[in-house]
Amino acid sequence: MKAIGFIDYYLSEWHANNYPQWIKEVCQRTGLDYTVAYAWGEQDISPVDGVTGAQWCEKMGVTLCPTLEEVCQKSDVLIILAPSDPEKHLGYAQQVLSYGKPTYIDKTFAPDGETAKAIFALGEQYNTPFFSTSALRYAEELADMPPVRGLSVMGGGGNFPEYVIHLVEMAVAVTPSPFHRVKVHVAGERRLCCLETVDKDTAAMVYCPGMDFALGGDTADGQPVYRVVQSDFFPRLIESILRFFEDGKLPFDPAQTLQAMAVRDALLLAEKQPDVWVSVKQ
Repeated sequence: MKAIGFIDYYLSEWHANNYPQWIKEVCQRTGLDYTVAYAWGEQDISPVDGVTGAQWCEKMGVTLCPTLEEVCQKSDVLIILAPSDPEKHLGYAQQVLSYGKPTYIDKTFAPDGETAKAIFALGEQYNTPFFSTSALRYAEELADMPPVRGLSVMGGGGNFPEYVIHLVEMAVAVTPSPFHRVKVHVAGERRLCCLETVDKDTAAMVYCPGMDFALGGDTADGQPVYRVVQSDFFPRLIESILRFFEDGKLPFDPAQTLQAMAVRDALLLAEKQPDVWVSVKQ
């Protein structure tokens, strides 16, 4: 059995609380042989529920390591979590990627595009395979979405800066032409976003807390397509991570990760100057 090591800002958070069971279920279904064996959290007490790292590890049947280095040394493969604290990812990656072990980095990949490029540079420096994605990329509704024009992507979440990555990754995954500019209209807690590709196709994003994720558009022959995401996308993500750990093959073009980060940067800048076009820096 291969040992997975968790690196987190604090261990008791939604992703760390759910990933071990999904990993177990995927292994039972596929015959893969992985388990979360080691973990380290920079902050001992979770601000979410007050659970300590030791309490989390006891509950999960995981060995708590006193240092990040020990997790890296003992584990076969590694997962950098801290999904709500992407500003931590570069510091963790500077140590984790130096071990050359296959690594998954949770969403949001980085706080900004420049940091994202710095993490990719570390991967190249140490020749370490890694990838990052929003779990929404693995929605079944996205996987068999036909090519469309005038894409619309909708969804919610706790706050725009953290959860917009889901909308962006969905849009980037199904749009062959790169986005080159965006603008944002602010309406209370809602964000109505317009994106334009280099070939002048437009896409719309609607962020609204509590809204279900969905996407739609028009096919080449003018037929409307609209799909609400109802599939169980997180287990599909977990299987993709484990397959990557097994063969080292990236599940999609990593250039899409950098494009998604550039689009997110532009959207966050456009949010501060509503209804003004902002260029996407590649």
